Amino acid sequence: MFPLDEPLEDKAVEEAGRMIAPPRADRIATSPALRARQTADALGLDAQIDQALCDCDHGRWAGRPIAAIGTEEPENLMGWMSDPEAAPHGGESLLGLSTRIAGWMDGQTILGGHVIAISHAAVIRAAIVHVLQAPLSSFWLSDVEPLSVIRMTSNGQRWSLRFQH
Repeated sequence: MFPLDEPLEDKAVEEAGRMIAPPRADRIATSPALRARQTADALGLDAQIDQALCDCDHGRWAGRPIAAIGTEEPENLMGWMSDPEAAPHGGESLLGLSTRIAGWMDGQTILGGHVIAISHAAVIRAAIVHVLQAPLSSFWLSDVEPLSVIRMTSNGQRWSLRFQH
């Protein structure tokens, strides 16, 4: 389903509440989406809404099942998934999303300090592509589960992914 602004399911709220306390942060930012704000609340975080962390704008596909789009508009769906500049739904292209997220991340680097960002799978995929300096065609190669914790660090000159046990 291409998301609208649905709330978290009760199970997700409970799971978020059981997560390990996040590390100290100088800034905590969240997407304005209800489910992101609910996640921040469940984690006990006082997060500031940041429009840059919005999910991808899926235009007229928002709220519709992906399978239905695949049946009704197979060429458009495949075009959107294979061409980063395509936006057949009238919303945001993957290039637009990636540019927005790269700009946000670079802005956070300038500010310095530790940041916790609560956002969406597409935003996290775009961030991973930026960190790895990978081609945008690799966007779909990351499987981001709900409530995943992805650590990204920057020394001011380059980004890296940090995997911890």
